[in-house]
Amino acid sequence: MTESRTSGAAAEARKGRPGALVDAPADPLEMVQSFAERGWGDGLPVVPATEERVTATLAYSDRDPLEVLGVMSPRQGEATLHALAVNAVMAGCEPRYFPVVVAAIEAILDQRFNIASLNATTHPVAMLVLVNGAIGRELRVHGGSGCFGPTFPANAAIGRAVRLVLLNVGGASPGVGDRATQGTPAKFAFCAAENEEANPWSPYQTTQGFDANTSTVTVWGAEGPHNINDHDSNTGLDILRTIAGAMGQSGSNNRGGGDPLLMLGPEHAATIAADGLSREDVQSYLFEHARIRVGEMAPWASRGVRGRLAAAGQEVTDEAVAAYRLQIASSAQAIHIVVAGGPGKHSSWMPTFGGATEPVTVAIADRDGQPLRSVRDLVR
Repeated sequence: MTESRTSGAAAEARKGRPGALVDAPADPLEMVQSFAERGWGDGLPVVPATEERVTATLAYSDRDPLEVLGVMSPRQGEATLHALAVNAVMAGCEPRYFPVVVAAIEAILDQRFNIASLNATTHPVAMLVLVNGAIGRELRVHGGSGCFGPTFPANAAIGRAVRLVLLNVGGASPGVGDRATQGTPAKFAFCAAENEEANPWSPYQTTQGFDANTSTVTVWGAEGPHNINDHDSNTGLDILRTIAGAMGQSGSNNRGGGDPLLMLGPEHAATIAADGLSREDVQSYLFEHARIRVGEMAPWASRGVRGRLAAAGQEVTDEAVAAYRLQIASSAQAIHIVVAGGPGKHSSWMPTFGGATEPVTVAIADRDGQPLRSVRDLVR
């Protein structure tokens, strides 16, 4: 689930076409109406992407502005660095946020992420961007109280920039490219940092093959946060029982597998760790207990279970089928554990698009794939 660029890859990258300048109304409301008529944007006011603002944003990249990072479905739009910069400006990003936006789009374009399906499904899937490491702290990407908003500029602008790229480059407009039945507010902006100071274990990126000193971006194709309230339990095991009950959700796309995400609030995480439980212990417990009894589901759920029991050489009876428990992840390691938020005995979990997508983690890096210590290292 990790990804890095190969040295020298940028020099061989395909080049795209530069964007065209258009006249835009000076009045913000008229600009919103003009963009809506053209099928641009997310319906909210945008910052005009002037040449000066785009150039200032591109200063935080050492790559050719016309380098094509990939082609984004369903429109098959070319995701050039220039196109990303235009959308980052429109979203309200400070220029120094740009390396995080680039890393997020690189992760989204990874084949394992499967953006072609995520951008077109009827499922209410959004792009959750998680930032880890010193660069997240440098940019003040928030991972404490209310980390999913509102009011935190870096979280809102980076998350919105990613969505604008999906809309304006990928063509994922509701009812056209994006076929989500109802959608989700998380599709406006869905970005946070891990609260690494409150994490009793190692930071998340270490579970994905990076060391704790590497700044990374991870992207999930996930639903918005599902709250898990437990103010009463005072042991780690009791909290995990509550969490397992919440995650064993029969209507989830993770019914049968995938990579769901659990964001533990710091108080829950501290109680669990104080009882001597590791992150791996949490994953193993949830893999075994956050399951769905087929007998509690609609009759259709039993169809495939009969075949599974027969294939395993087990007796196929109505009782055995009803007692069968569907797992919500492909493995214990596929349950991802992050610590985020502030005081309060709440956690949350994010169902994903199921087994059709994987989260992807990339280092925030220069054009040769060398991890950055600071975004200032890119300024020419």
